[in-house]
Amino acid sequence: MPLIMYQKSVNANIPMTGASQHRMLKSVLQTVQQEQAELTAIRRHCHEYPELSCQETQTLAYIQDKLTACGIAHRYVENGGIIAWIDGNAAGRTLLLRADIDALPIEEGETNLSCTRVCRSHNPGVMHACGHDGHIAMLLTAGKILQQWRSSWQGRIILMFEQGEEESGPLPYLLRFLEKESGWHIDGCYATHVRWDIPTGKISVCHEAPMAGGFGFEIKIKGHGGHGSRPDLAQSPIDCFHSFYSDLQALRMRTVSPLNGLTVSIGSLHSGTTLNVIPDELTFSGTSRFFSYDHAGKRFYEEFLHILKNACDTYQCTYEIKHMLKPLFEVHNNPHCVALAEQAITESLGQHTLYHCTPWMASESFAITTRLYPGVLTFTGIANPAKGCGGNHHTPEFDLDEDGLVYGAAACVSYALTFLADKTPINFTRPDEPFEELIQHNI
Repeated sequence: MPLIMYQKSVNANIPMTGASQHRMLKSVLQTVQQEQAELTAIRRHCHEYPELSCQETQTLAYIQDKLTACGIAHRYVENGGIIAWIDGNAAGRTLLLRADIDALPIEEGETNLSCTRVCRSHNPGVMHACGHDGHIAMLLTAGKILQQWRSSWQGRIILMFEQGEEESGPLPYLLRFLEKESGWHIDGCYATHVRWDIPTGKISVCHEAPMAGGFGFEIKIKGHGGHGSRPDLAQSPIDCFHSFYSDLQALRMRTVSPLNGLTVSIGSLHSGTTLNVIPDELTFSGTSRFFSYDHAGKRFYEEFLHILKNACDTYQCTYEIKHMLKPLFEVHNNPHCVALAEQAITESLGQHTLYHCTPWMASESFAITTRLYPGVLTFTGIANPAKGCGGNHHTPEFDLDEDGLVYGAAACVSYALTFLADKTPINFTRPDEPFEELIQHNI
């Protein structure tokens, strides 16, 4: 893959007035509709050839080919993904637009909830079951339009195509490039995620955190086995886990305000093979999710480790953390950016397009990006019962109504134009946590 392709274009310094911006916003939906055939073709290609996290070789090459065809400058950031950029007619704000590109290890069937699929994965056991194929298509379409209109807006647009979002691992490579190599000052960020329970043609903008933070854990408790007839001669890891698990269920009530949501669940538990033998070890794993790292997640994480140590001390066991990273943050929607998003969507797509929804307890690596830059994550509706679209994410039944992608791409273009034209200072403070530590938070 080529490392970099330089954009060679000279744009006249044409300032955009309020009237000209209004006309552009009014024409966004029609312009995207004119690109609908290509948008759909991109989505179907990506859906038919999905690739797992950190293995997106062909997907990256395809995206680069599309960027080159549009004349958009781009660079492959090793192990991270693609950064592309478009310069407007004069200096101004810099806005980052992001799409994730990886698929999931799920076998796809011929049908969704009720209908034959319009396209299917050609890679056995791999499926775009979260909608990232739609994210790629929307961002490439938005980038193409913003490139064509670059003489009419000021500032810079950055397109970020992120590898391995389902694992969150590659994002630090992209953020290091942006922070330490690019020389850019990023003023804001934007992303959209398709959502199974929002109707096609609707866009949701949550005023609070739209997606949760969380942490995953896999822990081995080590005791000393023995015969079931003499438990007094053993240190049972099962008894130790039982004590820990009881305290864990009470921990949420003791440490988290009822005004803050938090869940915790055990998804895997393995120990022993024989009914009359106390085992030496027990391994358990699970996840916790929350909508506030600062007010719920951070303390719960710390107390989780505290009660684990106490249980092991009490039952004369030890523990080994096989996986437990610092918790991922919730996605933070900046209030100023939320207002701009609603303004942009209302002006370009109409007030009726905005759709109220509850936050989504799933997690997103974009949460780290919104800790570095003021931003907003919207939801693009892709539910259409008539087409069998409405299955939940990460299931074999998931499918998206491609017509919804038109509105997602139009909302992205509209937000970009509105954000770049806005001159109001954004109230935003980066966290004190050092950059290298912040970007390592993960589930």
